[in-house]
Amino acid sequence: MGRGNETDFTDFTLLGFFPEFRHITALVSIVLLIFTAAFTGNTLLIMLIWLDSRLHTPMYVLLSQLSLMDLTLTSSIIPKMAANFFSGRRNISFLACGTQIFFSLSVAIAECILITLMCFDRYVAICSPLRYSVIISHRVCLQMAAMSWAGGALTSLGHTVFTLHFHICSPREIPHFFCEVMAVLRIVCEDISAYEKAVVVTSILVLLLPLSLILSSYALIFLAVLRMNSPEGRNKALATCSSHLCVVGLYFGPGMFIYMRPGAAKTPKLNQGLFLFGTVLTPLLNPLAYSLRNKEVLSALKKLMRRCHSSK
Repeated sequence: MGRGNETDFTDFTLLGFFPEFRHITALVSIVLLIFTAAFTGNTLLIMLIWLDSRLHTPMYVLLSQLSLMDLTLTSSIIPKMAANFFSGRRNISFLACGTQIFFSLSVAIAECILITLMCFDRYVAICSPLRYSVIISHRVCLQMAAMSWAGGALTSLGHTVFTLHFHICSPREIPHFFCEVMAVLRIVCEDISAYEKAVVVTSILVLLLPLSLILSSYALIFLAVLRMNSPEGRNKALATCSSHLCVVGLYFGPGMFIYMRPGAAKTPKLNQGLFLFGTVLTPLLNPLAYSLRNKEVLSALKKLMRRCHSSK
């Protein structure tokens, strides 16, 4: 396409999600309710982990980082979407758009790295319990968290800069409810086939490679669990692993459908539905998956509630 109808460093227009939907106000209200519940649930989980000394273990420290990533992801997208809808404004500045792309990508990639490292934590805890405190020390745990954040930020920075350096066609209307890489690429005036291949390569490194490591680790974990003599230990290990596997499906499933599906950029409605699931429902289900089936977290919650009640 020619470059005569392009403008640089000006505002974009977000078309929102499902514009043809008749009851869009009700849908946005439901999304806000779920966002509020997800924000509250993850904040509460972080507080429980950091306030209760019994939860100061590598598994829960990594879990608190996952909740923090969820908070960062959903808070960088949903409030802006709701503000645009209720104010009637659909514009977003070039800088704000770049910020959304950076945070959404960096957090999503960081979550994939962190979930893989959490799987390694479970592998060591179940398959080498006597060496666990040596292999997964507090310092190693902090290094895992830092590696996840840094890996996500550096990868996202490259994709954000590269995506926004393309010439954008006018009108600068993004068919999405937030600035997302695949949606922005749909309004680029240049041939981006080479860059789309780079996105696929990144997806393989960020999604398929970690997923293969996770599945391989869990195959070894389940073999070790089956050899356990204690039914109580076996059940506890299975409960922890099943919660983690649920989280793996919640994070990796939508990401693979969005970035590894042929012609993914050409199906904005499906992508919007998947992103709505990933940015609203997944942050809500994550703390539920780890708290409702976890005695330690429930015990910490009861302790906090008793403390609040006694202070009154």
